[in-house]
Amino acid sequence: MGKDIEVGAEHSGGKDYQDPPPAPLFDAEELGKWSFYRAIIAEFVATLLFLYVTVLTVIGHKSQSAADQCGGVGILGIAWAFGGMIFVLVYCTAGISGGHINPAVTFGLFLARKVSLVRAVLYMVAQCLGAVCGCGLVKAFQKAYYVRYGGGANELADGYSTGTGVAAEIIGTFVLVYTVFAATDPKRNARDSHVPVLAPLPIGFAVFMVHLATIPITGTGINPARSFGAAVIYGKDKAWDDQWIFWVGPFVGAAIAAIYHQFVLRAGAAFGSFKSSSY
Repeated sequence: MGKDIEVGAEHSGGKDYQDPPPAPLFDAEELGKWSFYRAIIAEFVATLLFLYVTVLTVIGHKSQSAADQCGGVGILGIAWAFGGMIFVLVYCTAGISGGHINPAVTFGLFLARKVSLVRAVLYMVAQCLGAVCGCGLVKAFQKAYYVRYGGGANELADGYSTGTGVAAEIIGTFVLVYTVFAATDPKRNARDSHVPVLAPLPIGFAVFMVHLATIPITGTGINPARSFGAAVIYGKDKAWDDQWIFWVGPFVGAAIAAIYHQFVLRAGAAFGSFKSSSY
């Protein structure tokens, strides 16, 4: 079992590590680096691909199940599409942009001082634009079915109160962002060298599990860009009337996850460097 020990204590077999310094609120230097703009492009493309595959899966399922109740991939297949794409895209983009693909994740990492304000804002803009373009591609390829089967837009299901919908989005996003923090924790990375390679897997599984739980309630947002892009292209009143749920819920859930991880689970990191040792 691992235990945190302050650097300087006499203990063999441990690995020294330091938490990276907090990101500045505004970093003018990054504006002059190509890597900064490359990361923004990566977030745009990743979110575009994410919405294209997942919304196309939703439309395909609804069109098939309308003709045959046993047709389509079902809720399980839809959940796999969302979770699987996050796994693939985080794996592909983690070394370039961090693989956020979600304004709620970006917001949580900003609160934890992992990214600057400028980077956070531009990531969110790129993610939202990518989502709109991804849904636009789906509509272009599925003109006959897109509007008929809801455009993959998030809406509060009949029979559920607004409070239930917001709570579902808060809890679902908390699970996702908490998993992101846990999977990318520098303490864990220092102790277990395989963790950075495996990080996309639990993040993808978190998305998969949350979709299984909340698709019947809200269609599962937990990603404001995903909800925004689908609403823009779908354009119906119900999707826009419920849109605030898919921004407030995920942002509150992300904030709670950031506070819980940074100030409860990792509170000791504020007092200096540590090293991990096994007994």
